[in-house]
Amino acid sequence: MRFAVRLFVSAIAIWLASILVPGVQLAPSQSFGEKVLILLIVAFFFTIINMVIRPVVKILSLPLYVLTLGLFALVVNALMLMLTGWVSAHTEFALYVQSFGAAFFGALIISIATWLIDVVLPRPLETRR
Repeated sequence: MRFAVRLFVSAIAIWLASILVPGVQLAPSQSFGEKVLILLIVAFFFTIINMVIRPVVKILSLPLYVLTLGLFALVVNALMLMLTGWVSAHTEFALYVQSFGAAFFGALIISIATWLIDVVLPRPLETRR
């Protein structure tokens, strides 16, 4: 259930980033159903990358996190978005990220949107800390 919620939240956040950031675009679609399918597949890639690769990158770049007082997390988020774009570009359901700057601002919007949605959606009692 938690994975499905993360997937849905990521899809909404990626949709917002594709609207607000000029260098972040979704593959062209003909209908609303295709756009939703593209968003869900890209969000699936994004969620899997954030669950598997991001923790490894965070551990390996721990000294940079400490040195920059956590601001390096913005760079890691941008790199994860660029990796999602690269992985999804090999399918017909693609997210196109044109530059690091676009990835940076797209990741910033995705982080803010994810945080806002997490604040609004209540978590089960056993996962609250």
